[in-house]
Amino acid sequence: MKLKNKVAIVTGGARDLGRAISVKLAAEGAKVVINYFDNPSDAQETLKMVQEVGSEGIIVQGDMTKAEDVKRFFDTGVSAFGTQVDILVNVVGGICGRKQITEQDEDWYNLLMDVNMKSCWLCTREVVPYMTQGGSIINFSSLAARDGGGPGASLYATAKGAVMTFTRSMAKELGPKGIRVNALAPGTIATSFHDRFNTPENRERMKGMYPLRREGDAGDVADLVTFLASDESDYLTGTNIDINGGMSFS
Repeated sequence: MKLKNKVAIVTGGARDLGRAISVKLAAEGAKVVINYFDNPSDAQETLKMVQEVGSEGIIVQGDMTKAEDVKRFFDTGVSAFGTQVDILVNVVGGICGRKQITEQDEDWYNLLMDVNMKSCWLCTREVVPYMTQGGSIINFSSLAARDGGGPGASLYATAKGAVMTFTRSMAKELGPKGIRVNALAPGTIATSFHDRFNTPENRERMKGMYPLRREGDAGDVADLVTFLASDESDYLTGTNIDINGGMSFS
């Protein structure tokens, strides 16, 4: 097992990408602290899956855009499994909807920046005192940060671009402590995200544009996260890795 007895914290870890990541890390031996926002049944199901692969986990509700919730989440997770965190995966984020610039207001701006960037910043700030040599932080950016995003997704793309830059900054700042910081930039991954904010016709059209001729799935992403969490990537930091079936190259 690549991650035996390591402690992993996964924000937004109860469904879709977060669920696949939580279960994959557990299958590799990690003890997993799973955050969820508003669906305890999803969280309970993910915890059951973690236990079924032979590992331990806990679920903790919290809004990762609120500093007090983030502190409570980390305090609960750390106390459950010791005094050290080895892996943080910042999955929380989302497009929330599509609005053209003339439809956007300050509340919309704050929502997109808080969900995608502030959550990443808060959780990274909170985890650093618990991490030592060999720690790994994995953030989620997006293909939208590379290409500006689709119609009505300008603030989402901008926030994910900020995550890319923050990842590089933290790699430089935390590298001397032996902590690695990397990010993923997924393209179209078959999750409820695209079920809500895309159309079947557009998704089918897009498949024909990918060199690999398919959407990614949550398992593809979880495998890459596991690699970045493990010692197999111990000389890799500050990267924003594209995982998009060849749709775009950085």
